[in-house]
Amino acid sequence: MINKIAVLGAGTMGHSIAENFALYGFNVNLYDANKERIGSVENDIRADLVLLAEEGFIEADIIEKTLANLHYYSDLEEAVYDRDFITEAIPEIMELKQQTFKQLDEICPSYTIFASNTSSLPLSDMWKLVSEKRRERMMITHYYNPAHIMPIVELSHFGNMPEVIYQEIEELFKSIDKQYVKVNKDVPGLVANRIQQGVAREVFSLIEQGIADPEDIDKALMFGPAFRYATSGQLEVADMGGLDIWCTVGDNLLAVMDNRKEANPLLKENVLQGKLGAKSGEGFYKYDPETLTQKRNNFNKRLIHQLKASKFYMK
Repeated sequence: MINKIAVLGAGTMGHSIAENFALYGFNVNLYDANKERIGSVENDIRADLVLLAEEGFIEADIIEKTLANLHYYSDLEEAVYDRDFITEAIPEIMELKQQTFKQLDEICPSYTIFASNTSSLPLSDMWKLVSEKRRERMMITHYYNPAHIMPIVELSHFGNMPEVIYQEIEELFKSIDKQYVKVNKDVPGLVANRIQQGVAREVFSLIEQGIADPEDIDKALMFGPAFRYATSGQLEVADMGGLDIWCTVGDNLLAVMDNRKEANPLLKENVLQGKLGAKSGEGFYKYDPETLTQKRNNFNKRLIHQLKASKFYMK
């Protein structure tokens, strides 16, 4: 039974994943090699929890209980030596992940399950330096940002893991109210990111062609397709509309839509100019440093409201 958890990496995803498990009562060790980051991360987690309480998603007295479940380390061995389940959320560098898993394999008990939050790197490459036996206890568990709010987690089901262990992982994520997606093949992007990139490719193309302004393109998605997607998947939407209609529209539109196989040139130009979005102060929109924290909070508030509303539809 999984009780003790470790999360490697205290950045955007890692601290949020650790917070999510701690919120549901798990004993969680959070590791980061950066001592300055590991010394400040509790402030970020506390701020996340305060926002959840302000929005009525948790009771205020849960905040201190959650924080008490979290323990912070800059020494890897101390953080992982007795853990049942470890997930890494370190940078997407294959050599770094391979070396990390090699270290974990040498330190951890034989029963420890290793997971990666990657959606772009193959599991079969990440495990190259670990023992054959450990590979039966390795998988991908891919979250969406912010992990403590977004209900999805994608679970690899690639044939390396005995079914009884995989079922234990499903039960783990059920216990923290996640909607898990079983992914049967190791493909780049898994499921959710491939869908998202398909939408993003056309959105960036519409901007590039000057067909509509950013505000109107976002509005078209929010109050059009995404309005339905909040409660229905694409396949159900297609069934409800009629597959003959979807077939006809596909024949008419797909030939004139963006089909490039790399990032949009407009996106690349923005990156070259240092326009990276909220973190740099400008992307498709501009962000005032004085109001950025409030804008981030408002973004998360909308997700919290959606999470609360979606409880009705979750199975």
